[in-house]
Amino acid sequence: MTIHGYAAAEAGAPLAPFEYEPAPLAAHEVEIAISHCGICHSDLHLIDNDWGNTVFPLVPGHEIVGEIVARGAAVGEARIGSRVGVGWQRGSCGHCDDCVEGEEPFCPENEATCLGHFGGFADRIRLSSRFCFALPESMDSAAAAPLLCGGATVYTPLSVYGVRPDHRVGVVGVGGLGHLALQFARAWGCEVTAFSHTADKRDEAVELGARHFVATGEAGAVAAAAGSLDFLLSTACADLDWAAYLNLLRPRGILCIVGVPPSDLTLPAFPLIVGRRAVGGSVIAGRRRMRDMLRFAARHGVGARVEESSLSAVNGALTRVRSGRARYRIVLTP
Repeated sequence: MTIHGYAAAEAGAPLAPFEYEPAPLAAHEVEIAISHCGICHSDLHLIDNDWGNTVFPLVPGHEIVGEIVARGAAVGEARIGSRVGVGWQRGSCGHCDDCVEGEEPFCPENEATCLGHFGGFADRIRLSSRFCFALPESMDSAAAAPLLCGGATVYTPLSVYGVRPDHRVGVVGVGGLGHLALQFARAWGCEVTAFSHTADKRDEAVELGARHFVATGEAGAVAAAAGSLDFLLSTACADLDWAAYLNLLRPRGILCIVGVPPSDLTLPAFPLIVGRRAVGGSVIAGRRRMRDMLRFAARHGVGARVEESSLSAVNGALTRVRSGRARYRIVLTP
């Protein structure tokens, strides 16, 4: 059987039609006919080899929704015809301390869906059934696709850092990640503040869940919000005045970074010491938390706002993502 997709032959190259013959379906694997695949900013990093670890030819795509059409002999719960989602991770050892604790992303043998493997910008994919997640029936497939990576990325820190419904939460950046973070934080019960460079996303941010909005490009706007937050989630891939953003936190507050800035962070030590503030990060979700996230999103109506594009128009879609013109995610439909 031949799988058809789109691949980059080298760093920065446009994607072109590509086909390959998959390995025989292993006993623990399923084959998924892909109906939707989101474009994540990480796909651009892989295409451009920004992290220096891309394997070419590269078939990107790790926000996958589709239907199981074949299953190996040792597959347990996954059934033919089931609608499932796949995120950044496609495999782990299953027995190390991290896997046992439900923290598979930290497994030394973790495998990425489209790094060293052919990903979801294709009509089908084969991978371990352990990393396929049943989607709630109420969930729209296009809106669900970006949850498999973007949604997991912003849901996980709310869980692991102990954010409570009575906390005041800030979200920096109202984009692909930020617009999901606003929805999750509101559904969590928090009082939410959105931070964006200009005021043009104010109304949308409020609609998505923000009670307050700060246009950070306006003089004095960030300083005026000093000491107002218990938790601050930065989804922006930009260099910021980190001292000023740290100053937004109340004592014992946490700054969590999930958007990768181009430069290393420089932070003053004194506010960390005297306020017992902390700075941390977060990445995707383990299998247990991925299931929790999907159930939570379905219960509270959290989903991505998407533009749909055919897979054959992938290069135009990638251009829109690169230029920041996608509001808020683009989902490919093979």
